[in-house]
Amino acid sequence: MHDAPGLVAILAYDGLCTFEFGIAIEIFALPRPEFDFAWYRHSIVAVDRGPLRATGGFMVSADAGYEALTEARTIVIPGWRSRDELPPHALLDALRQAHERGARLLSICSGVFVLAAAGLLDGKRATTHWRYCDELARRFPAILVDPAVLYVDSGQVITSAGSAAGIDACLHLVERDFGAHVSNTVARRLVMAPLRAGGQAQFIAAPVAQVPRHDLAAVLEWARERLGETLTVPQMAAKALMSERTFLRRFKDATGMTPKAWLQHERMARARSLLETSALDTEQVAQRCGFASAESFRVAFRKAVGLAPSFYRERFGARQR
Repeated sequence: MHDAPGLVAILAYDGLCTFEFGIAIEIFALPRPEFDFAWYRHSIVAVDRGPLRATGGFMVSADAGYEALTEARTIVIPGWRSRDELPPHALLDALRQAHERGARLLSICSGVFVLAAAGLLDGKRATTHWRYCDELARRFPAILVDPAVLYVDSGQVITSAGSAAGIDACLHLVERDFGAHVSNTVARRLVMAPLRAGGQAQFIAAPVAQVPRHDLAAVLEWARERLGETLTVPQMAAKALMSERTFLRRFKDATGMTPKAWLQHERMARARSLLETSALDTEQVAQRCGFASAESFRVAFRKAVGLAPSFYRERFGARQR
């Protein structure tokens, strides 16, 4: 059986960022009849007194105040109304106290500025929307700002890039709590890829290419079907009908990753799925995911996931659901 994931407190404030708020509601508050175990409890916590107006002109009702933050296992900050506005001192104090007692904090997009103002990101890696990364680094120099990723998990604090990257960060937290099989099921209901390859660098505006780019989708699918084999850049470039140099450039533009990093990403995803849903032993999983030996697979898996394959299967395997 899965452990109960506890209460998720979702902040609501006057000037609420509607899309970011909707992400948190969709993932943590939506009923999940497809699962036979306890899902998250949730509470909408009012940051401000009085009417809470959301972007788009509608009103949001909260069912709790700051007192809910004292029992929340997870607190979600869905954006912030103004990067230039200091959040209320009462909110910053409540977040510091929650962090001190071990609560997890997750910010979406500009919500990172609330965590930064509370001093909870000092000395940590963090991210936000690529448009705000320079500002975040300038105003809070103690934060190690990474502008290229979709989210950063520093353990107790998770920060995500712009808007839709909040979905990636929330699904990542679901995976931490329940495993890849469950997070994949949630992603399917969202009609979204459970793991988006690359970072937000691929979304930063760039000059339009003078020559139309070849569609890499067929090459990526071809590679996914052969993860158990040794795949090389020359092979993939030939499949794409490109020179190696052109292929490397366009692959990075399309995915935000090198072919080597992308293959490792895909192999880890395949390994998690096999460990959760099959009875294959570690040696067989390693072979199907393209590793030379079980030992090299164990090392790579532990580095990528944070658990040994055996412990991952023990926690998230089919018998646990």
